[in-house]
Amino acid sequence: MIKDLWEKYKSIIAYLFWGVVTTVVNLAVFQILSPGLHWNVALSTVIAWFASVLVAYFTNKVWVFGSHYTTISDFIVEILRFFFYRGLTLVIDLIITYVGIKVLKFDTPFQQFIVKFIDNVIVVIANYVFSKWLIFKDNRDIADK
Repeated sequence: MIKDLWEKYKSIIAYLFWGVVTTVVNLAVFQILSPGLHWNVALSTVIAWFASVLVAYFTNKVWVFGSHYTTISDFIVEILRFFFYRGLTLVIDLIITYVGIKVLKFDTPFQQFIVKFIDNVIVVIANYVFSKWLIFKDNRDIADK
């Protein structure tokens, strides 16, 4: 019974675990740059995004979706797809961060953390949908052959 549940939900469990790791990377980099070093919120968001997307790509590729591409061209297509869809969620990230911090004035370090935390929950859900059905989809076909 437990083994059946694990088999049924293992990609979601792995995605959530690595999503937490990715979120910690995103939040830590953002907190260091924006409230810590007083860098621009948008620039801090983009740098935090890039760092967390690199972590997310490799953890998703290996431990969540089990990507089986072996050629350089397949790898390039996969990583470009990954960054493209993560770029779409970066737009969501920037909008939520801007509205929360600049428009609603949640601008103390703790308030910025809360805005980024809520933002990351929304982004993680969107990223899972994109990864599961649009990015690593073809890899399931390869693994099944």
